[in-house]
Amino acid sequence: MKHISIKDVAKEAGVSTTTVSYVLNRKLSQTISAETTERILQAVRKLNYVPNLNARSLTSQRTNLIGVVIPQTEPGKEFMFANPFYGELLSTIEYTARRNGYHLLLSGPDPDQSYSQIARNRSVDGIIIVGSYPNRSITELHQLSVPVVLVDTYIKDPLFHTIGIDDREGGLLATRYLIERGHREIAFVSGSVSEQGVTQKRFMGYMDALNEAGLALNEKRLYLGTVSFDFAQSVAEEMQQRGNQETAAFATADILGMGLIKGMRRLGRRIPEDLSIVGFDDLDLACMSDPSLTTVHQDIAEKGRNAVQIILDAMEGHTEKQEHILPIRLVERESVRRI
Repeated sequence: MKHISIKDVAKEAGVSTTTVSYVLNRKLSQTISAETTERILQAVRKLNYVPNLNARSLTSQRTNLIGVVIPQTEPGKEFMFANPFYGELLSTIEYTARRNGYHLLLSGPDPDQSYSQIARNRSVDGIIIVGSYPNRSITELHQLSVPVVLVDTYIKDPLFHTIGIDDREGGLLATRYLIERGHREIAFVSGSVSEQGVTQKRFMGYMDALNEAGLALNEKRLYLGTVSFDFAQSVAEEMQQRGNQETAAFATADILGMGLIKGMRRLGRRIPEDLSIVGFDDLDLACMSDPSLTTVHQDIAEKGRNAVQIILDAMEGHTEKQEHILPIRLVERESVRRI
């Protein structure tokens, strides 16, 4: 089968190869009529032309690769994909990148692995890091000449773009909602609470709500482990073993809230009659659980879209640092009762 080249497209459309290149690479600064553009696109479809990304990268000095790094902040080699949050985020990042002619390079480095080494080895055009903590690898990124976007990362650095939410406010909203419905014995179910991480901020919001209501922290009501469905199921048994009388729980991720529902049911307890639960994230699965999960909503898809767009803007010469704090809200469903 003959390999279709850009020259074949140009000949079919009756234009120069330069004009074809401008259209395919979306060079908006070039004035090309709508009629000419459509003729070129028709030729592309007719000939089944597939751009040679290797040749394009040699010409533009770009690889058309965006690196996405999700550090392994908790044990478990499959942790990245065990939490549906990452699936929803990555889906939007991949779709937005693909629509703009880019592909993803996904990495889940171990805590001692260098981010900058990943970027250099693969020659990415930009890098998105999700949920990292301050460490040496972040500092090493200063040496890179590509844009870096930090998602859900509480690191203040003038060289990095950031996207996130007010996680502390989210923890406050969730816990205050339970208190307003009469709950006083409220469990906190979470992954490890690490300094400058989202779970620490959500724990601070939990504390803010307790203090606001004049309630003292009871450390026996803190259940810390991993952000996983299995851990949350085990929390139900641990609650029983500790002999606590919690009437409600704030779970810092929806996957934890759904696991807790499952664990309680295994013990013959009802949700929300025996335990009210508020989650965090508003995953697609949250409204599918039984009962459906009351949760703190964040726009996961918008995080992904913004992350890719920031990199695209930077590659077009927009060097000003961008910082996006997206709004959150509480979504009421069926997992909380008033007492």
